[in-house]
Amino acid sequence: MVIELVEITSQVRQWGRSVGVVIPKEAAEKAHIKTGDKIRLLIMGKNPLRETFGILKMKRTTKEILQEVDREGWDE
Repeated sequence: MVIELVEITSQVRQWGRSVGVVIPKEAAEKAHIKTGDKIRLLIMGKNPLRETFGILKMKRTTKEILQEVDREGWDE
């Protein structure tokens, strides 16, 4: 059995009392799927790293931290 993996980004949409994901025609053709086929989805959800790092507040900028590293000679 050959499994064709195709990665896409799609927006979740409301369909009645359910939600659905639209698979673009090109991706469906590449994965050899058609209407009525059963498929398996790997759902990743939101990016937890982006959410975490978006919340953290640094007291110093990256530039300030790198200048300190240069002053202290960490690269030697």
